[in-house]
Amino acid sequence: MLVLGGIIFLHVSTIILLLVATIDNAWWVTDTVSTDLWGTWELKSSEWRYSNLKTSPNEFHQSVQASAVLACIFSILALFVFVAQLFTLPKGQRFTFTGILQLISCLCVMIAASVYTAELHAGDNGSYGHAYILAWISFVLTFLLALTYLILRKKSE
Repeated sequence: MLVLGGIIFLHVSTIILLLVATIDNAWWVTDTVSTDLWGTWELKSSEWRYSNLKTSPNEFHQSVQASAVLACIFSILALFVFVAQLFTLPKGQRFTFTGILQLISCLCVMIAASVYTAELHAGDNGSYGHAYILAWISFVLTFLLALTYLILRKKSE
C-alpha cells in the first residue's frame, strides 16, 4: 500500500511539474524579457507588457507547444489508466499500458525541451528560466515512472 501511495504521489507531482512548465512564463529570461511557450513579457518603461505569440508563430515554436501539451495529456491519461487498471485487470497485465502512456509522455517532454534548446533563442543573450528546468526535471520523472510501471508489471507476473 505504501508503494501504491508513493507511485500516485510521484505521478501527481510529475503532472503538476509538467503543467507548471507548460504554463509558466519563464522558459527564457533576460533582464527585460521573459518568454514562455505562449507569449513574451517585455519590460518597457517600468511596466511589463505581454505580447502573444499567435501573431507570428514559427514551426519550431508550434512543435514545442504541441509536445508540451501532449506530454501533459498523456501523463494525466496515464494516471487515470493506472487507477483503472488496479481494479480491472488481473496481475501480470496491469501496468503495461500505463507504462507505455508514461513513456510517450516522457518522449513528448524530451522533444519539447530539445527543440526549444536547439532552435529557439540561439545567440540571444539570456538564460533558461525555471519553467525550462522544470520541463527537464519532468522528463526525468516521467521516465522513472515509465520504468517503475514496467518493473511493477514484471514483478506481478
